[in-house]
Amino acid sequence: MSLKLFDLTGRRALITGSSQGIGLALAGGLAAAGAEVVLNGRDAAKLDAAVSGLRAAGAKASGSAFDVTDEAQIAQAVGRIEREHGAIDILVNNAGMQYRAPLEEFPAEKFRELFRVNVESMFLVGKAVARHMIPRQRGRIVNIGSVQSELARPTIAPYTATKGAVKMLTRGMCGDWAKHGLQVNGIGPGYFKTLLNQALVDDPVFSGWLEKRTPAGRWGTVDELVGAVVFLASDAASFVNGHMLYVDGGVTAVL
Repeated sequence: MSLKLFDLTGRRALITGSSQGIGLALAGGLAAAGAEVVLNGRDAAKLDAAVSGLRAAGAKASGSAFDVTDEAQIAQAVGRIEREHGAIDILVNNAGMQYRAPLEEFPAEKFRELFRVNVESMFLVGKAVARHMIPRQRGRIVNIGSVQSELARPTIAPYTATKGAVKMLTRGMCGDWAKHGLQVNGIGPGYFKTLLNQALVDDPVFSGWLEKRTPAGRWGTVDELVGAVVFLASDAASFVNGHMLYVDGGVTAVL
């Protein structure tokens, strides 16, 4: 009986920014738990390749190419998914970006872009999907934050600000939508081996610092995020709301 709580068979999940990296791993994990998955990205060729890879592994997967910062594109895409595929039961707001520079030299246009991609997109996609979930009185939304929702490091202050905003937006969504039967939670990944982090992984000084800073003593692998997203998307989390679940090897637990 307990394992059935994690079964996502018959449910449909939209995962933004899922043509590679963490988003693709989360999509694969949801599919393995039984969900039909709809991947999103702006690069149609990369998106098609990701969908093909999941289908080859036995997943029921499709793609929806749209810009998560464009409200009109989002509305059209969400409406099309609901009409052609069926109800979106699970939304994973994963799309995001990073930019590093000393704060005193940080370009203002990059500051604004970070907030547009990392925060505004979650508001826009979340709102568009919630408008369909609310009349059904059910739905799961999982926003991807970061250990930077709690902690800062040099050269990424604006990114840190966006991830702090993600944490509070998650709580705000819970405040508005829990009464309509929606569960809105977040995941805060620590440092994971991804293509976007490859330069840091390959830097012996940074990797050495990270391994000492992390109680687990290592980088995470993207597959280690799957359990968290399946839990928050499933009936096992039916009374979990407004929560940020940190998957970070203990980084946020110690000085």
